[in-house]
Amino acid sequence: MVGWRRSGWEGGGGEEEQQLWRRRWSKPESLPKLDIGVDGIGIREEEERTELGRTSTSSSWFLTSPFRVDAVECKDPVPAASFSPSDLELSWIVVDPRSGRAVNVSSRRAVAVDRHWYTGETLVRFAVVLGGSKFEATVTCSEEAGYLREVSLTVEDAGNAAVSGEGSLRLLAAAMEGPRKGGEKEREDAKRRYEEFVRSKRGRKESKARREVLVDLCCSAVGAVAVLSFLASVVLR
Repeated sequence: MVGWRRSGWEGGGGEEEQQLWRRRWSKPESLPKLDIGVDGIGIREEEERTELGRTSTSSSWFLTSPFRVDAVECKDPVPAASFSPSDLELSWIVVDPRSGRAVNVSSRRAVAVDRHWYTGETLVRFAVVLGGSKFEATVTCSEEAGYLREVSLTVEDAGNAAVSGEGSLRLLAAAMEGPRKGGEKEREDAKRRYEEFVRSKRGRKESKARREVLVDLCCSAVGAVAVLSFLASVVLR
């Protein structure tokens, strides 16, 4: 089993609570400089541990670009024959060097396993929801070559839009400030928040689709009325 640290506040609470901590971290001087690195990745029930490096978050490029962190090299590749992608476990720790606080931005177990539409590589996805945004870590498994090829972390909001590096740092800083939980309750809460996020996202998508259908019907009706009016005017002349 890979390394697993107890995280801080995971973004729970109502909308009012979320707005309060967002305002708290909205000032430029409060923006933390965090170290983001994969703490460990391995196979379920195994004691293996793989360190995948650290990423600095202080550059202006990082702050203004859509949040994405890549760990593209694994020092000890795991042979494809020795594991099933669904058995992977991931720990992705974000650390504030000044305060010593840390938060895990990955679910311990995968939330989804699918394939890349073009390369056919297996994509194992781990995700948690912090402050209404989804942190998703994706492990790319190259089955032909027999190793884990890439590990990446991205953030998207409830509207499916990419969150900037600066916005993501504020979410992480707020998460670190909250009370620590840990244990089975933390995992259950994280799972519940992720399921709520997925349901909410699906609901918005369905609502958007219904609105588009309604708009199409209205446009068709207006067009039909216009045609009938034209024909009527021609006939009645």
